[in-house]
Amino acid sequence: MLLTQAGEGGDVDALMQLAVLDLTGSHGTPRNLRRGREWLRRAVEIGHVDGALMEVALVANGSGQAHPDWAGALALLRIAARGDPVAAEQLALVERMSLDRQGRPAVLPRAEPLSDTPHVIRYPSLLSPGECARVAAVAGPMLEPSAIVDAGGQLRPHPIRTAMAAVIGPANEDLVIRAINHRLAAVTGTATEQGEPLSVMRYDISQQYRMHIDALSGTNNQRIKTAIIYLNHGYEGGETLFEYGPRIAGRQGDAIVFDNVKSDGSPDPVSRHAGLPVIRGVKWIATRWIREASYDPWTYRPGI
Repeated sequence: MLLTQAGEGGDVDALMQLAVLDLTGSHGTPRNLRRGREWLRRAVEIGHVDGALMEVALVANGSGQAHPDWAGALALLRIAARGDPVAAEQLALVERMSLDRQGRPAVLPRAEPLSDTPHVIRYPSLLSPGECARVAAVAGPMLEPSAIVDAGGQLRPHPIRTAMAAVIGPANEDLVIRAINHRLAAVTGTATEQGEPLSVMRYDISQQYRMHIDALSGTNNQRIKTAIIYLNHGYEGGETLFEYGPRIAGRQGDAIVFDNVKSDGSPDPVSRHAGLPVIRGVKWIATRWIREASYDPWTYRPGI
């Protein structure tokens, strides 16, 4: 294969293409995370800047290796930051976070119960303004029209949900995003590995998400909780409305967490909620759906 020959000959662009092919399993290539990491390491050694940041993400979340390695990823980020302003900006933000040696939160904001039925809790200022801006910046280039999961488990456009959306998968889960996912695991009382990749939505004027529940039908690994982070404020409308509960106008950095299932694990109808239409301005949120058990982000499909 010409691409493989070019990579083995030291062509840095070919090495990155080979890495992406193995990591994603695209174009008929079976996914091979370890081999993809090997191609990526060679590209980074030659000097591929974007490859260096991708490697940081993969080391942190453990893709293609035995375990996640926050310390190793942070060391790589510090090396990258010497010559890359994007890496330097990311490092500065990480260093302002209050984290332990695994990148997990050292402290958490107080929990503010909003409702018992449905069970909704707010965490004021869970994210800083800089962290909110970073989430939006990572997701921005990947935004595309949102879709829903139909009864057959397939994604398709539907007027119930009108917004632009992006999923921050493991290759783009930089250390800021990784630390935020750890924080969401802490406030939901779950393991980081139970969360789907962080999803980001941008709602323009009149866009909304009509009444729905986040629990899925026909899955062996249910979405038991939802965490929503409000990445900005200053818009009008766009509140989160629970059909049988509170109406929430989030402020930048606030997060709400709510249960999607009953005590027996079945979908809970009282969790029905909507994102009301935006009247003025633009609304940005990030959502992490928490599964009952560990979830492989490389095989992400929201309906399974």
